Amino acid sequence: MIIPLWYILENLTARENLLINAKIIGVHKRNAIEEALEIVGLQHETKKLVGKYSLGMKQRLGIVRALLHYPELLILDEPTNGLDPIGIKEMRKLIKSLAQERNITILISSHILAEVEQLVDRMGIIHEGRLLEEVSLDTLRKANRKYIEFQVNNDNKAAMLLENHFKIFDYEVHDEGNIRVYSHFGQQGHINRTLVRNDIEVLKIVMSEDRLEDYFTKLVGGGTIG
Repeated sequence: MIIPLWYILENLTARENLLINAKIIGVHKRNAIEEALEIVGLQHETKKLVGKYSLGMKQRLGIVRALLHYPELLILDEPTNGLDPIGIKEMRKLIKSLAQERNITILISSHILAEVEQLVDRMGIIHEGRLLEEVSLDTLRKANRKYIEFQVNNDNKAAMLLENHFKIFDYEVHDEGNIRVYSHFGQQGHINRTLVRNDIEVLKIVMSEDRLEDYFTKLVGGGTIG
Protein backbone atom coordinates (compact mmCIF):
# COMPACT_ATOMS: atom_id res chain seq x y z
CA MET A 1 0.00 0.00 0.00
CA ILE A 2 1.24 3.53 -0.68
CA ILE A 3 2.38 5.18 2.50
CA PRO A 4 0.70 8.61 2.86
CA LEU A 5 2.89 11.55 1.88
CA TRP A 6 2.94 12.92 5.42
CA TYR A 7 5.09 9.93 6.44
CA ILE A 8 7.79 11.00 3.97
CA LEU A 9 10.55 13.05 5.61
CA GLU A 10 11.11 15.94 3.22
CA ASN A 11 14.40 17.04 4.82
CA LEU A 12 15.97 13.71 3.84
CA THR A 13 16.85 12.22 0.46
CA ALA A 14 14.83 9.44 -1.11
CA ARG A 15 17.51 6.89 -0.24
CA GLU A 16 17.61 8.04 3.39
CA ASN A 17 13.83 7.76 3.62
CA LEU A 18 13.92 4.27 2.14
CA LEU A 19 16.71 3.09 4.43
CA ILE A 20 14.62 4.11 7.45
CA ASN A 21 11.54 2.42 6.05
CA ALA A 22 13.44 -0.76 5.18
CA LYS A 23 14.62 -1.06 8.78
CA ILE A 24 11.09 -0.50 10.13
CA ILE A 25 9.52 -3.23 7.99
CA GLY A 26 12.48 -5.59 8.31
CA VAL A 27 13.75 -5.61 4.73
CA HIS A 28 17.39 -6.71 4.70
CA LYS A 29 17.94 -7.58 1.05
CA ARG A 30 20.93 -5.61 -0.12
CA ASN A 31 19.59 -4.43 -3.48
CA ALA A 32 15.92 -4.02 -2.54
CA ILE A 33 16.06 -0.21 -2.51
CA GLU A 34 17.95 0.08 -5.80
CA GLU A 35 15.64 -2.38 -7.52
CA ALA A 36 12.49 -0.61 -6.32
CA LEU A 37 13.84 2.81 -7.32
CA GLU A 38 14.62 1.55 -10.81
CA ILE A 39 11.15 0.06 -11.23
CA VAL A 40 9.50 3.47 -10.71
CA GLY A 41 12.17 5.49 -12.52
CA LEU A 42 13.64 7.33 -9.53
CA GLN A 43 17.09 5.75 -9.61
CA HIS A 44 18.70 9.03 -10.71
CA GLU A 45 16.88 11.20 -8.15
CA THR A 46 18.13 9.61 -4.92
CA LYS A 47 20.45 12.44 -3.83
CA LYS A 48 17.82 15.17 -4.05
CA LEU A 49 15.94 16.14 -0.90
CA VAL A 50 12.38 14.80 -1.06
CA GLY A 51 11.07 18.28 -0.24
CA LYS A 52 12.20 19.33 -3.72
CA TYR A 53 10.33 16.49 -5.43
CA SER A 54 7.24 17.15 -7.51
CA LEU A 55 3.97 15.61 -6.31
CA GLY A 56 4.27 12.93 -8.98
CA MET A 57 7.75 11.99 -7.79
CA LYS A 58 6.51 11.80 -4.20
CA GLN A 59 3.70 9.50 -5.32
CA ARG A 60 6.25 7.27 -7.03
CA LEU A 61 8.43 7.32 -3.91
CA GLY A 62 5.43 6.11 -1.95
CA ILE A 63 5.14 3.20 -4.36
CA VAL A 64 8.85 2.45 -3.92
CA ARG A 65 8.31 2.12 -0.18
CA ALA A 66 5.47 -0.29 -0.81
CA LEU A 67 7.59 -2.37 -3.21
CA LEU A 68 10.50 -2.91 -0.83
CA HIS A 69 9.13 -6.19 0.50
CA TYR A 70 8.03 -7.50 -2.92
CA PRO A 71 4.27 -7.52 -2.31
CA GLU A 72 1.85 -9.71 -4.24
CA LEU A 73 -0.93 -7.17 -3.63
CA LEU A 74 -0.61 -3.39 -3.90
CA ILE A 75 -3.46 -1.11 -2.77
CA LEU A 76 -3.50 2.39 -4.25
CA ASP A 77 -5.84 5.13 -3.05
CA GLU A 78 -6.44 7.80 -5.72
CA PRO A 79 -2.95 7.32 -7.25
CA THR A 80 -3.40 10.11 -9.83
CA ASN A 81 -4.98 12.62 -7.46
CA GLY A 82 -3.42 16.09 -7.78
CA LEU A 83 -1.12 15.18 -10.64
CA ASP A 84 -0.76 17.21 -13.84
CA PRO A 85 -1.49 15.52 -17.20
CA ILE A 86 2.11 14.37 -17.63
CA GLY A 87 2.20 12.99 -14.08
CA ILE A 88 -1.09 11.16 -14.65
CA LYS A 89 0.25 9.58 -17.83
CA GLU A 90 3.46 8.48 -16.07
CA MET A 91 1.53 7.05 -13.10
CA ARG A 92 -0.82 5.20 -15.43
CA LYS A 93 2.15 3.69 -17.28
CA LEU A 94 3.80 2.68 -14.00
CA ILE A 95 0.68 0.98 -12.64
CA LYS A 96 0.21 -1.02 -15.85
CA SER A 97 3.88 -2.00 -15.80
CA LEU A 98 3.69 -3.24 -12.21
CA ALA A 99 0.70 -5.40 -13.06
CA GLN A 100 1.85 -6.75 -16.41
CA GLU A 101 5.61 -7.04 -15.98
CA ARG A 102 5.95 -7.59 -12.23
CA ASN A 103 2.80 -9.71 -11.85
CA ILE A 104 1.54 -7.62 -8.92
CA THR A 105 -2.19 -7.59 -8.25
CA ILE A 106 -3.21 -3.94 -7.85
CA LEU A 107 -6.37 -2.76 -6.12
CA ILE A 108 -7.22 0.86 -6.93
CA SER A 109 -9.68 2.93 -4.92
CA SER A 110 -10.86 5.93 -6.91
CA HIS A 111 -13.89 8.07 -7.70
CA ILE A 112 -12.35 9.26 -10.99
CA LEU A 113 -14.20 6.72 -13.11
CA ALA A 114 -12.79 7.81 -16.46
CA GLU A 115 -9.30 7.16 -15.11
CA VAL A 116 -10.27 3.80 -13.60
CA GLU A 117 -11.62 2.72 -16.98
CA GLN A 118 -8.14 3.12 -18.50
CA LEU A 119 -6.34 1.13 -15.83
CA VAL A 120 -8.29 -1.90 -14.66
CA ASP A 121 -9.46 -5.22 -16.09
CA ARG A 122 -11.99 -5.83 -13.33
CA MET A 123 -13.91 -3.47 -11.08
CA GLY A 124 -16.18 -3.42 -8.08
CA ILE A 125 -18.73 -0.65 -7.66
CA ILE A 126 -19.25 0.42 -4.05
CA HIS A 127 -22.01 2.80 -2.97
CA GLU A 128 -22.79 3.83 0.61
CA GLY A 129 -20.58 1.07 1.97
CA ARG A 130 -22.10 -1.74 -0.10
CA LEU A 131 -20.55 -3.64 -2.98
CA LEU A 132 -23.25 -3.31 -5.63
CA GLU A 133 -21.52 -5.21 -8.39
CA GLU A 134 -18.23 -6.74 -9.47
CA VAL A 135 -17.71 -7.00 -13.19
CA SER A 136 -14.91 -7.41 -15.73
CA LEU A 137 -14.15 -4.48 -17.99
CA ASP A 138 -14.78 -6.66 -21.06
CA THR A 139 -18.26 -7.54 -19.79
CA LEU A 140 -18.95 -3.90 -19.02
CA ARG A 141 -17.89 -2.80 -22.48
CA LYS A 142 -20.18 -5.37 -24.08
CA ALA A 143 -23.05 -4.13 -21.91
CA ASN A 144 -22.44 -0.51 -22.82
CA ARG A 145 -24.70 0.58 -25.64
CA LYS A 146 -23.95 2.76 -28.64
CA TYR A 147 -26.17 5.77 -29.25
CA ILE A 148 -26.71 8.88 -31.34
CA GLU A 149 -26.83 11.98 -29.17
CA PHE A 150 -28.77 15.01 -30.38
CA GLN A 151 -28.37 18.31 -28.58
CA VAL A 152 -31.52 20.33 -29.26
CA ASN A 153 -33.18 23.50 -28.03
CA ASN A 154 -36.46 21.75 -27.16
CA ASP A 155 -36.06 18.19 -25.88
CA ASN A 156 -39.77 17.70 -25.10
CA LYS A 157 -40.84 18.55 -28.62
CA ALA A 158 -37.98 16.52 -30.09
CA ALA A 159 -38.91 13.47 -28.00
CA MET A 160 -42.52 13.65 -29.17
CA LEU A 161 -41.36 13.85 -32.79
CA LEU A 162 -39.06 10.84 -32.36
CA GLU A 163 -41.94 8.78 -31.03
CA ASN A 164 -44.70 9.96 -33.37
CA HIS A 165 -42.76 10.28 -36.63
CA PHE A 166 -39.99 7.68 -36.35
CA LYS A 167 -41.58 5.31 -33.82
CA ILE A 168 -38.41 5.61 -31.74
CA PHE A 169 -39.03 4.66 -28.12
CA ASP A 170 -35.55 3.49 -27.14
CA TYR A 171 -34.12 6.86 -26.15
CA GLU A 172 -33.14 8.79 -23.03
CA VAL A 173 -33.09 12.49 -22.21
CA HIS A 174 -29.82 13.43 -20.48
CA ASP A 175 -29.40 16.84 -18.93
CA GLU A 176 -31.35 19.61 -20.61
CA GLY A 177 -31.48 19.34 -24.38
CA ASN A 178 -29.45 16.13 -24.84
CA ILE A 179 -31.31 13.13 -26.24
CA ARG A 180 -29.62 9.74 -26.68
CA VAL A 181 -31.18 7.51 -29.33
CA TYR A 182 -30.21 3.84 -29.04
CA SER A 183 -31.49 2.75 -32.45
CA HIS A 184 -31.84 3.97 -36.05
CA PHE A 185 -28.07 4.13 -36.58
CA GLY A 186 -27.18 5.56 -39.98
CA GLN A 187 -30.36 7.63 -40.04
CA GLN A 188 -29.11 10.58 -38.02
CA GLY A 189 -29.12 12.80 -41.13
CA HIS A 190 -32.78 12.03 -41.83
CA ILE A 191 -33.68 12.56 -38.16
CA ASN A 192 -31.77 15.85 -38.14
CA ARG A 193 -33.59 17.18 -41.21
CA THR A 194 -36.95 16.20 -39.76
CA LEU A 195 -36.19 17.93 -36.46
CA VAL A 196 -35.11 21.11 -38.25
CA ARG A 197 -38.20 21.09 -40.51
CA ASN A 198 -40.29 21.03 -37.34
CA ASP A 199 -38.57 24.13 -35.95
CA ILE A 200 -36.30 22.24 -33.56
CA GLU A 201 -32.79 23.63 -33.55
CA VAL A 202 -30.15 20.89 -33.60
CA LEU A 203 -26.96 22.16 -31.98
CA LYS A 204 -24.88 18.98 -32.11
CA ILE A 205 -25.02 15.36 -33.29
CA VAL A 206 -22.48 12.80 -32.06
CA MET A 207 -22.11 9.01 -32.16
CA SER A 208 -20.93 7.61 -28.85
CA GLU A 209 -21.48 4.85 -26.32
CA ASP A 210 -22.25 4.55 -22.63
CA ARG A 211 -19.25 4.99 -20.33
CA LEU A 212 -18.45 3.80 -16.84
CA GLU A 213 -19.95 7.00 -15.40
CA ASP A 214 -23.26 6.20 -17.10
CA TYR A 215 -23.20 2.62 -15.84
CA PHE A 216 -22.43 3.78 -12.29
CA THR A 217 -25.19 6.40 -12.38
CA LYS A 218 -27.78 3.89 -13.54
CA LEU A 219 -26.63 1.33 -10.97
CA VAL A 220 -26.74 3.60 -7.92
CA GLY A 221 -29.75 5.53 -9.16
CA GLY A 222 -31.91 2.52 -9.88
CA GLY A 223 -32.02 3.05 -13.62
CA THR A 224 -32.21 0.28 -16.17
CA ILE A 225 -28.97 -1.40 -17.17
CA GLY A 226 -28.88 -3.63 -20.19
